[in-house]
This record gives sequence, structure tokens and C-alpha cells, in this order.
Amino acid sequence: MQDRAIEPNYSPARIALMALAPFGLGYFFSYLFRAVNAVVAPDLVSELQLNASDLGLLTAAYLLAFSLCQFPLGILLDRYGPRRVQFGLLMLAALGAGLFSVAHSTLTLSLARGLIGTGVAGGLMAGFKAVVLWVPAERRALANSFVMSMGAIGLLVSTAPMEWAVRHYGWRSAFLVLGAATAVVATIILIVVPERRAAIAQDTLGASLKAVGGIYRDRAFWLITPLLCATAGTHIAIQTLWAAPWLRDVAGYDRQQVANVLFLMAGAFFVGILTSGGIADWLQRRGVNILDVMLGFLAAFMLSQLVIVLDIVPLRLPAWLMFGLSGQVAILAYPWLSTHFGAHLAGRSNTAVNLLLFMTAFLIQYAIGRLLDLYPRTASGGYPVDAYTFAFGVFLALQVAALLIYLGARRRHFVRPSQDKA
Repeated sequence: MQDRAIEPNYSPARIALMALAPFGLGYFFSYLFRAVNAVVAPDLVSELQLNASDLGLLTAAYLLAFSLCQFPLGILLDRYGPRRVQFGLLMLAALGAGLFSVAHSTLTLSLARGLIGTGVAGGLMAGFKAVVLWVPAERRALANSFVMSMGAIGLLVSTAPMEWAVRHYGWRSAFLVLGAATAVVATIILIVVPERRAAIAQDTLGASLKAVGGIYRDRAFWLITPLLCATAGTHIAIQTLWAAPWLRDVAGYDRQQVANVLFLMAGAFFVGILTSGGIADWLQRRGVNILDVMLGFLAAFMLSQLVIVLDIVPLRLPAWLMFGLSGQVAILAYPWLSTHFGAHLAGRSNTAVNLLLFMTAFLIQYAIGRLLDLYPRTASGGYPVDAYTFAFGVFLALQVAALLIYLGARRRHFVRPSQDKA
């Protein structure tokens, strides 16, 4: 198929429809696959007799594969553009979903989750790269939130709607349908999305690798990345898996009630993504640094976790809704990074953070399972309240420490970008 070019004077609406929305559909499936195990976990545990460590490792296989793909992904996005890269990756995700639907062992399910994680590894980064190619620097936070909001819809679908599908048709049939739908979206991206070749990096592979090394040696990169990894990694690890067992074991909800709360949390996530991007866009145009906006949301995120760890009963639902609303505001740092490093390095700088972020999410998701297994099971087969208090509290303390280190280092060293280096 011959690549088509799009003129840079296309209207914002047409760019949003043709150059951004298809990648949003890809991210829809990325987040749906990331979170769906929170709903199908009871079926997997029942069928395969999994403990918390097994379930954590099986679910986190997605995050491990996802994170390991970030290093080559950044180079591929900058060298070949998001359209072709995302098409090939989503076809792998479709294959992984098909394998998951027919798997009968923990090993095969883990391999299938890993293949899915590989296939959707470009879900958000491909969209962010498209934003850098088509959207002015001062509007990228808003455009990023548009792309990411479609992932929030995927999170919504992974809760109560997915619970309904699994209950009526079984988890295997549900994954088979998801695989077919993912292949359809991959084809839409290949056909609909235009190519903007002028903005694709033309440097050699050696130069690309050298540029990645420069990103990892950048002082500003290491001042902000640990905070992003600790906060967003914890959010991903808990919302996509461990929130459901907490609601079951601590709050005492049945399966349908758990799915309903996860649905509300996903709705809060959707609202949070849109509002954080809109607020950041509005404040940026009035001279407020986007990272300061991010810190405000992170304060709310950590406060919500404190309420959850302390289990303040009247505030349970509000705390979980705030957790969903504010947990992914780390995305506000991505347009900052694209500006700091320049549009030609946008794919590599964003995926450099994503590699570390999702590796952290993998470790946290698995570690929570290991920490829960330190406590004896309850009569109902779950875990005691103290187990969740300890496991969640450990990672809340980690986030607070990362925030304090960031604030101290920022006062001494932080240099704010003045303009896009594109």
C-alpha cells in the first residue's frame, strides 16, 4: 500500500479524526487488555487453582513484555512513524488474545499475556508520537488527554461490561472476540491514518541508539522519572488487578458489586484524564508550568491511597474514585519531555520513561501478590485486612519518598524548557 501524505494545513478536527483517533482506538484495547484480568481473575483462579503470587505473575506478564518493548519501540516510532509500527504490533496483540482464549496452563496463559503486552506496547506511545507530529507544543497536553481518554473507555469496558460478557459467554469466547476486534483496529490504522514522512527521523541506527543513551544521561530525565514510575506504576498495578481483591476481601463486596465499583473507578479515570489535560492546557497558556499542575493531582492521588490504607469506611468509595481520577496524571510529564528533548526524539524520550514506568508497574503488581502471601488466607479464601494495609502502605511510602526527593532535587537543579526543540 502506498503511503499517503496529509497537508499540514488540515483543520484540527480533521487531524483529530484521521491522525489521532485511530491511535486512540489502539490505546482503547491496550488498556482493556491491561485491566481485564481484574474481572476474569476469579475464573482463572478457579480453573487453574492459582495463588496470589501466581495470579500476580500471570497478570504482570503483560507489563513485563510491555516494558521490555519500550526500548526498540521508541526507535521504531521515530524511524518509521506510528502508523506502520502500530499496525504490526496490534496484529501481534490479536494473536496473543487468540492464544489466551485456548490456553489451558499457567505457562501458556502467561506467554499469551506476554504476547498481548508486546502487541499493545505502542498503544499510547504511538498516539503521543502522532500528537508530536501534528499538534503545536502548547496544545499537546490537551491532545494527549484526547488520545488517552479512549484508553479510559477501554478501562470502562473491562469492568462491568466485561463481567457481563464473561458471565454470559465465558472468558475464552470474550478473549476470542477481543482478538478479532483488535485485528480490525489494526487494519483501520493502516488504511485511515496518513503518513507524515517529513517528520520521521532519518538518522542511522547507531545514531538512534546514541540518542537514547543521551536521554538516559540527561539530568532532568532522572529528576522526574522516579516520581512518575512510583506513582503511575502503583496506579497501574492496583487498578488493573489488586483493587478487585481489596474490594472483595476488605469491603466485603460480591463479584457484581466489585465489577460495578471498578466501572465507577474507570469512569473517574476517564474524567481525570480529560480534566487534567484540559486544566493543564488552560493553565499552561497562562504561564503555569505543566509539572506544577501534575504535582497538584499527585497530592490528591497520594491522599486517596492514605484513606484506602487506613480503611476509613465512610470514605471508601470516594477514595477509590479519587484513586482512579488522579492516578495517571504522570501523562502530563510526557509533553514536557517531548518539548525538553525535541520532536525528533519524542518517541524515544517517551518510551524511555515508559520502559521504566511499566517495569516498575510489573514489579509492584507482582510484589503486592508476594506481600499478600506473607499472610494466611481467610476462611473465604481471601486475605486479611492487615495484608492489604501492609502491601499498599509499602508502595504509598515509596511514592512519598520519591516526591520528597523530586522536590528537593528540583529546587537545586531543575531547568525548565523554554521552547520546543523540533
